[in-house]
Amino acid sequence: MNKPNPKTNNKNVSGGRLNLAVVGATGMVGKEFIKILQERHFPVEELRLFASQRSAGETILFGGKNLIVSDLSPGCFKGVDVAFFSAGNPISKEWGPRAVEEGTFVIDNSSAFRMDPAISLVVPEVNANRIPPREKPAIIANPNCSTIQLVVALKPLHDAFVLKDVTVSTYQAVSGAGKEAVDELKLQAPQHLRGEKETPSVFPHPIAFNNIPHIDKFGDNGFTYEEMKVINETRKILELPNLPVSCTAVRTPTLNSHSEAVWVDFEKTASKEKIFEILKKAPGVILTDDPSNNVYPLNREATGRDEVFVGRIRKDPHYPNRWLLWVVSDNIRKGAALNGIQIAEKLFDL
Repeated sequence: MNKPNPKTNNKNVSGGRLNLAVVGATGMVGKEFIKILQERHFPVEELRLFASQRSAGETILFGGKNLIVSDLSPGCFKGVDVAFFSAGNPISKEWGPRAVEEGTFVIDNSSAFRMDPAISLVVPEVNANRIPPREKPAIIANPNCSTIQLVVALKPLHDAFVLKDVTVSTYQAVSGAGKEAVDELKLQAPQHLRGEKETPSVFPHPIAFNNIPHIDKFGDNGFTYEEMKVINETRKILELPNLPVSCTAVRTPTLNSHSEAVWVDFEKTASKEKIFEILKKAPGVILTDDPSNNVYPLNREATGRDEVFVGRIRKDPHYPNRWLLWVVSDNIRKGAALNGIQIAEKLFDL
């Protein structure tokens, strides 16, 4: 039985400080959660850090104090207002419901609950109205990183022109596969240049100077699970269950920030001028489009930024209402930790 947390409710009314937890605190996304909480001056009363047994006992600096990382245990979420989960599906499935039972809102970065009809899948710029009421703790799902940047770009265009069809090719940085993947690219690049044999462990093939059209497992339909996440999550977030969405997901030898080539068909006639006008006003979007001066979204410029960058906007010469976009965003920041913190800010009216 999910029970309201009176402590949480009182804090909501008074605008006071909150007790938080980060699960998976020693991973790339967990560390980004901690970093952004400090950057945004989130009103933290207490921060509890959790990770696997092998990381328990480590310390992480927060607010001028070295906080000890603990292992998860029964009762560890009591008194916590919000827990950010970034430790993967098995941990989320086991401990997410337990945290809710202990009176905690869970903002979960795994894919464990995203397609559950009873659980909200939220990108605040797109569907903040789906954030559940704060009177009753619940799990809120954080979408896939590639989905987040896609829907932030698409939602204002859908509102103006009505989406008819979406095709996207993602070009995903190795940071999306974790620190080990980043280390593997950094190791393989000089090995390749020296003519040495690279031995992949994170990816099925060497990633240095290579593109791998394979992220996650392949399904029976020939699409990878990653591609199906983008397809299904986009429909759910935009509340367009019948929208034709197709995706090819590619891992590229870039360190951070995901890029997407997007083809969109609209029901209504659009113009480049109107698209520019809409995107300039869109929440969370930066229009970066002046190809004649080599201005367009780039991984390096998006890294460390909160926004989704959109550019290379052009009309397809063969189809009357088809437009092409290039979309780039920091997959660890907006694509994971920042989006979760923005959900918490909306939840508690911060």
